[in-house]
Amino acid sequence: MNDFSLREFCFQDAARINALALEAFQQYEGAYQDWPLFQSKIANMAALAQTGEIVLAELDGRILGAVAYVGPGATKADFFKPHWPIMRMLVVAPGARGRGIGRALARACLQRAERDGATEFALHTSKIMDVALPMYERMGFQWVSRTPDIHGVEYGVYVKKIQKSAGI
Repeated sequence: MNDFSLREFCFQDAARINALALEAFQQYEGAYQDWPLFQSKIANMAALAQTGEIVLAELDGRILGAVAYVGPGATKADFFKPHWPIMRMLVVAPGARGRGIGRALARACLQRAERDGATEFALHTSKIMDVALPMYERMGFQWVSRTPDIHGVEYGVYVKKIQKSAGI
């Protein structure tokens, strides 16, 4: 049983999830060629609520993790097929890792994709994400294509087939 709960983002959460995103990505500072520019993008995670749904993992009022779900047909990067729902910026507080928060947030996105009638679900990530990428692969995501690098870091698109009520 999880000691955290999932809930929907609300406007009052914006500053906290932006700070969480910065904290979660800090370990990769040396990997990105233009860290200040990349950091400025990360620091605006709450803006993803404009095109998608943000789900939070919370315990006793503290936000431990967050992810954005962007549904089929919504605006997304050109390397994603328009009908694919996608997951963006799954982040977990460093001190809260290893508790199943990332998996629970990913499953929440997959459930939304199923709700939206999708048969495939996509994300993009990098090999430097050495905890997240293996988790995605264990969940059934498979590499399908390379994307443009982000500030010198190689990324790829990963897709999972969705089987209705498959106990994602």
